[in-house]
Amino acid sequence: MRKNFGAKPWFYPLPVLIIGTYDENGTPDAMNAAWGGLYDANMVELCLSEGHKTTRNIKAKGAFTLSFADAAHVAACDYVGIVSANDVPDKMTKAGFTVTKSEFVDAPVINELPMTLECKLVKVTEDGNIIGEIVNISADESILGDDGVIDVSKLRPIAFEPVKNGYHVLGERVGNAFKDGNALK
Repeated sequence: MRKNFGAKPWFYPLPVLIIGTYDENGTPDAMNAAWGGLYDANMVELCLSEGHKTTRNIKAKGAFTLSFADAAHVAACDYVGIVSANDVPDKMTKAGFTVTKSEFVDAPVINELPMTLECKLVKVTEDGNIIGEIVNISADESILGDDGVIDVSKLRPIAFEPVKNGYHVLGERVGNAFKDGNALK
């Protein structure tokens, strides 16, 4: 038997994205956002409200980074989501994050988070969503496998669980995409 819950924003998995921007003074900022994802093969979409400093920064600079929150930095990643740079201008320092300027866009790469999508602003939709083009993906060598590409079990990204407000680590491989279904042909 199934139980009905009505219309709720329960969607799995919701990646925990840490959005990095610079403000008008070049001060780095980051915020935690779970409502975002791929928009096209080379684009991302973020659902951010107008009141966020991050939203204003993206519009002003035309760029942002998306780092995947990981299990090793849960507290810091949660902190940048519960504290606004409108109120706490040094929240990056308090989170323990340091940054390096992206080589590709006018936005910070958070050094402690090992995988980052570097994006340029393409447009803001009529609903206010941010559409960005991925111009580079950078990854710390610590999360690369023997084949030289990102190994999700080393990255240990976390997902937001909206029903009970939890963070859960991703990484267990349970199958092979574009292959396992062939057994049913």
